[in-house]
Amino acid sequence: MFLFQAKKAAPILVVAAGLLSGCAGRDSVTVGAVPDDYRTRHPIVLRETEKTLDIPVRILSHRLSPQQKATVEAFLEDYGDSGPSVMTILVPEGSANSGAAKGVADDLAAFLQRRGVSKGYLQILPYDASGEVTAPIRLSYGKLSASVEPCGRWPDDMLNTYQNRNYANFGCSYQYNLAAQVANPMDFLGPRKQTTIDAENRTGGIERYRGVPEPQYKAGQVSDAVRENSEVFY
Repeated sequence: MFLFQAKKAAPILVVAAGLLSGCAGRDSVTVGAVPDDYRTRHPIVLRETEKTLDIPVRILSHRLSPQQKATVEAFLEDYGDSGPSVMTILVPEGSANSGAAKGVADDLAAFLQRRGVSKGYLQILPYDASGEVTAPIRLSYGKLSASVEPCGRWPDDMLNTYQNRNYANFGCSYQYNLAAQVANPMDFLGPRKQTTIDAENRTGGIERYRGVPEPQYKAGQVSDAVRENSEVFY
């Protein structure tokens, strides 16, 4: 009788044990919640900055000098890398050299167009320079640049921890150098448009795979010594 009751109660005990085990405390770790990615801690941010160049103008000047043209060419070296941008020529008004500055500004605008700046992206604006003798012409355009927050942040002692995680400054210099080396910051936003394939090279590869000989794809000359000692069949 006792054996029969024990067999009858066994399934009930198993179910009860399963329910109690579900109430037990468990240590769970959500891996995605751990901020251990250096790209998240030190993100590369794109922002537009203004690049400027002041061109001095003498009272008797009416054109750009050869030295000034060389300086402007160096200033235009990065222009257009991140897309077209408005080029602004600020001309002084009210200064002693304002008349000469207008002539130099016209020559500068023509020089910029010859160097690839579209007329639709070129504007000449005045600025107040009353009381000044030789106010400069300011040349400026907006440039998209990539940057990272300053490195060197050490909020915690990197040795006083038992967690196998990166320290706060880890990866900052890598992100900083990557942002400085990329020629076009727009590449961080997405891939560029795929270029066309080399149709001639692709056709030659297919023909070689099919075993069709082509004069423009001749096999390289291999010495007999290499053929005898090589495991590759030429």
